[in-house]
Amino acid sequence: MAITSRAPAPEGGVSVPSPGPPAGPPRRGTAWAEGVEQLREAATTEPGRLRIIGAALAALIVLFGAVSVWEISGRSTAAEDVVGRSQPLSADAASIYRSLADADTTSSSGFLLGAQEPREVRQRYEKDIANASRLLVSAAANAGGNKDSREQIALLSEQLPRYTGLIEQARAANRQGLPLGGAYLRYANEQMTTQLLPAAQRLYEAETGRLYTDYDDARSWPLASLAAGLFALAALVWAQRRNYRRTNRVFNHGLLAATAASVVVLLWLAVGHTVARSSLSEARADGQESLKVLNDARIASLQARAGENLTLVARGAVLAEDNKSDKYDVDFTNNMKELDAGLATALRLADDAAGRSPVTRASDGVKQWKQRHTAAREADLKGDYESALPQVVGDKDHKDSSGAAFDTVDASLEQAVAHEQQQFTRAARDGLGALGGLVIGAAALAVVGAAAALLGIGRRLSEYR
Repeated sequence: MAITSRAPAPEGGVSVPSPGPPAGPPRRGTAWAEGVEQLREAATTEPGRLRIIGAALAALIVLFGAVSVWEISGRSTAAEDVVGRSQPLSADAASIYRSLADADTTSSSGFLLGAQEPREVRQRYEKDIANASRLLVSAAANAGGNKDSREQIALLSEQLPRYTGLIEQARAANRQGLPLGGAYLRYANEQMTTQLLPAAQRLYEAETGRLYTDYDDARSWPLASLAAGLFALAALVWAQRRNYRRTNRVFNHGLLAATAASVVVLLWLAVGHTVARSSLSEARADGQESLKVLNDARIASLQARAGENLTLVARGAVLAEDNKSDKYDVDFTNNMKELDAGLATALRLADDAAGRSPVTRASDGVKQWKQRHTAAREADLKGDYESALPQVVGDKDHKDSSGAAFDTVDASLEQAVAHEQQQFTRAARDGLGALGGLVIGAAALAVVGAAAALLGIGRRLSEYR
């Protein structure tokens, strides 16, 4: 048991305990606790409160500028991708499909024209194959991390040489007058319709999907920026109202300048993005959607023409699923229905005379094409192949062939595609231009606004010195 020593009691008094060891230095808290304590102490005086308000206002304005720069940078990048990457890649994928379909159509036309294939027909076929090959190389270089696109490009690159090899075998046999040439041509067409064209269609869909993703990214509202801007403005209004109530001074020039800078950024952000959304929506509705419909119509016309040619090449050797009808004639009929539907939609989407005119010419050409095809088909079914052939491929005595009508349709659709492409490019660039300068402007005005807020508060602080 410990014994506590006591000092001697004074005479007649009470003894008191002797003092213990001296106490050590007071224990220090953490840096965070000390900072909080300092802020609490500063908040008890008006200068301290002003310093806290100034720092908070500057931080809010800088935060507003930083969030605006971040969000608008992302939307500007997406808009740039729409104009310079995803839409051109989508258009290239559509061109690959058209080139392959046109090559197949041209090869069958050249076969029908006999052993002495016209030079211009051969050149058109070679141009289609060269164009498809070139675009495949470009697509491979720009596919990036898109797995679906890379797979389709690899399939097309592998199968295209096999197709061209079959076409060369068909041409060689045709020059020698061997019936085997028709079999090679039908096999090549089967490879085109079951492997190459479906792969090209999937590539087009993948690239168009990337395009629509970029559209959505570019058009999405910068909600975080707008919220940060409104919050910063509310804080500035509160600070100026507080200043007025305490000093009866209507304006603080620094806070007023900070408010003006924030309002400019907020309005620029809202108006610029609204204009960009409107232009990008116009590019999608009036340009891209029309392009898709016209590309589909053009592909349907090419496939219909290939089916028409192969009907004469096969001469009933290939039957449809009902085992009664000619497969290629059934394909022709189905593709012509798709072509009619596509032209009707394209005419409805066209928003000016320059867009409607080529579509109208294409519709008139389709009507002539159907009439001439019907006449040629009737002659073929009667066994008059020699009469049916020139009505399909044409010669110097039969200029009004179904082939001539097809050429009118194809040329008109090409003109319509070019017009819609121009409309898309113009609208998309307008959308991108609406965001131009906003990133740099938001950053600069945020710095100016923060500095002005600090200067305005500093002016009030100087009154206490």
